[in-house]
Amino acid sequence: MNARTDRTDTPAIKLTSFSHGGGCGCKIAPGVLGEILKGSHGLIPPQLMIGFETSDDAAVYKLSDTQALIATTDFFMPIVDDPFDFGRIAATNALSDVYAMGGTPILALALLGMPIDRLPLEAIRRIVEGGASVCTAAGIPIAGGHTIDSVEPIYGLVAMGLVHPGRVKRNSDAVPGDVLILGKPLGVGVFSAALKKDALDAAGYAEMIASTTRLNTPGRLLAEMDAVHALTDVTGFGLLGHLNEICRGSRLAASLEMARVPMLPGVLSLAAQGFVTGASGRNWSSYGNDVTLQETTDVQKALLTDPQTSGGLLVACAPAAVDAVLDVFHAEGFDRAAAIGELHAGTGIRVR
Repeated sequence: MNARTDRTDTPAIKLTSFSHGGGCGCKIAPGVLGEILKGSHGLIPPQLMIGFETSDDAAVYKLSDTQALIATTDFFMPIVDDPFDFGRIAATNALSDVYAMGGTPILALALLGMPIDRLPLEAIRRIVEGGASVCTAAGIPIAGGHTIDSVEPIYGLVAMGLVHPGRVKRNSDAVPGDVLILGKPLGVGVFSAALKKDALDAAGYAEMIASTTRLNTPGRLLAEMDAVHALTDVTGFGLLGHLNEICRGSRLAASLEMARVPMLPGVLSLAAQGFVTGASGRNWSSYGNDVTLQETTDVQKALLTDPQTSGGLLVACAPAAVDAVLDVFHAEGFDRAAAIGELHAGTGIRVR
């Protein structure tokens, strides 16, 4: 049985048929985004600790010596057909940016754009309920939001959180010798491509949902560790894209061990069959000049650039802290977290 028809409470619709792309695969390619945002930063008050400058996960505004506000937003078009699951994935993904800054979410606002004349109201209601269920699990309210009638279904959140100003984790503070740890396995984009072609079985769908709806709660615990120097989450630009942001911001080079990068079960086989998103190629076009691949197959390259919707945290920490960081991940239920490489002097990324 196809995974999308397993649920008896799901309307007989295919949400993904309404959109030209899904999940974080909808993101504008990093190279194009950089051109769009060039020179558009505007006013920068002294209280703004983090803004555009290092392509970090969220803005951070200092409120006092002991408290800073984290503000972010994320929304996209359906990556799955089940409305409730779509809502859960989108909400989890949006809250991830707060955790990636080392913060704790405090509230959210919903962003909803729907083709009202073509999509059943019950399906829209289930999307909203899915997002609300994730916010409840995170211990925060959805305190408001905004809705529009749009051509394609869009759902996401404005998410806000708090963090001590001295515990903010940027993506640009890594130091030479840091070890890289990835919290979730790669392959969500490949799974979503297979799902669109009815080639993802029920077990694969369950793996995909389990990964994309797991809140990145280790982030708030890692913020307490001085040996954790840099933190981000891996989303639409793929592992290499978000690692490249760490490297550029920290002015360092990275070496990855392909064999140590965790992958969702069966994803290499699906990628080998051609289930790869268009975003993967756009990602490579944006930052491929900064990457050297050694004995890496085209399939592995596709996974390294695969857009991750609600992907895992990417941590740069001191070598002596690796076991402690992995203990945090494992205690929070992230069984596949793994050390995948290291940072050192130089520029670019080398994959071996």
